[in-house]
Amino acid sequence: MTPQPNPQSAAQSLSGAAVKAADRAHVFHSWSAQELIDPLAVAGAEGSYFWDYDGRRYLDFTSGLVFTNIGYQHPKVVAAIQEQAGRMTTFAPAFAVEARSEAARLIAERTPGDLDKIFFTNGGADAVEHAIRMARLHTGRPKVLSAYRSYHGGTQQAVNLTGDPRRWPSDNGTAGVVHFWAPYLYRSKFYAETEEQECARALQHLEDTIVFEGSATIAAIILETIPGTAGIMIPPPGYLAGVRALCDQYGIVFVLDEVMAGFGRTGEWFAADLFDVVPDLMTFAKGVNSGYVPLGGVAISGAVAETFATRPYPGGLTYSGHPLACAAAVATLTVMAEEDIVGQAARTGENILGPGLRELAARHPSVGEVRGTGVFWALDLVRNKETREPLVPYNAAGEANAPMAAFGAAAKANGLWPFINMNRTHVVPPCNVTEAEAKEGLAALDAALSVADEYTDPAA
Repeated sequence: MTPQPNPQSAAQSLSGAAVKAADRAHVFHSWSAQELIDPLAVAGAEGSYFWDYDGRRYLDFTSGLVFTNIGYQHPKVVAAIQEQAGRMTTFAPAFAVEARSEAARLIAERTPGDLDKIFFTNGGADAVEHAIRMARLHTGRPKVLSAYRSYHGGTQQAVNLTGDPRRWPSDNGTAGVVHFWAPYLYRSKFYAETEEQECARALQHLEDTIVFEGSATIAAIILETIPGTAGIMIPPPGYLAGVRALCDQYGIVFVLDEVMAGFGRTGEWFAADLFDVVPDLMTFAKGVNSGYVPLGGVAISGAVAETFATRPYPGGLTYSGHPLACAAAVATLTVMAEEDIVGQAARTGENILGPGLRELAARHPSVGEVRGTGVFWALDLVRNKETREPLVPYNAAGEANAPMAAFGAAAKANGLWPFINMNRTHVVPPCNVTEAEAKEGLAALDAALSVADEYTDPAA
């Protein structure tokens, strides 16, 4: 059943105006100039939709921040949180607690290879922080290599690993991070013309970086299995296996960041499964419990775990494996298995989103490239398909970003809430989005892309 907004129910608590006024008076928002934002007051959400206090409903093609993998308010997960709250709302992490133990077991059942030990965190950024700490302690080495066009979180180490402009204000050059170019054939830094060339040249560039930085100084290489916010750039065949081989050759810990790509988003439990590669450490968050209660973690291989068998690991969190969050994870993973949500994501990508987005690209001059898998897609918007000039400049703001702002406004006017980053719009609905909902979203994108088309080069 399609959820319907209920303004009367919302009005029984606070009015939208009161919610908005309190937000503007007291809430300090992430990544924002506080006086230049105008957040929507949200009254409710269910499934793939949310709505405001005036009853205006939006199809959410962002899944929150790519975390509501089973949609909003799944009744079985809500019930599990309520049941856990009635039994044990919280408990210290040094104890064995049923929800925590069961969540760890279910996650370990799904992780590739021998990633059988689970260290719980509060989210993705601190998962990355701890993965890097583990790698440095395991190897006794200081440096970490990460890619440009990446995002690993907003905490100090994680933001320094990040390869987009959000890093710049916090990058003091002392974090021990070296950035390199990962493959991206559409805008190749290696003058490649084929995926095979892009893969081989990107791996050679990475090995050159390792050699010139000094392999004995490098603790870890961290990659998003499929980069998320940076553009959903699926690595070419053989690339991740090649990175795995380089890590083995030089004694480097291979860390895969699956915070955004994990738990069904790519049509597999983890994106690593698409490439038949097993890292030494894997970070996760978001989809592990659909974001219902904050939870993240690190899945740890046997070799790394053995480092801390008799040597204390110098790290922890007060809320590591919080019972409410873990109960939500247990329920989410159970629901995903019972309802074949991972399979549904794969089928939606193959049968609906992939063909539908490619059809839009064929008709709209503003769409330069379509890329993705499962329910994890991006449209690269351009001024000119031949030159591939982005529709807006890198890190554009203000008037320079007007084309993307106009596109976003048109999408919202058609009842679609889009995920926009730089010159891209990402198509990342819940993994259990229905066929009708997916087609509704494609129709709204079609209309919004007509607005983006107005900013393309007429000669294109």
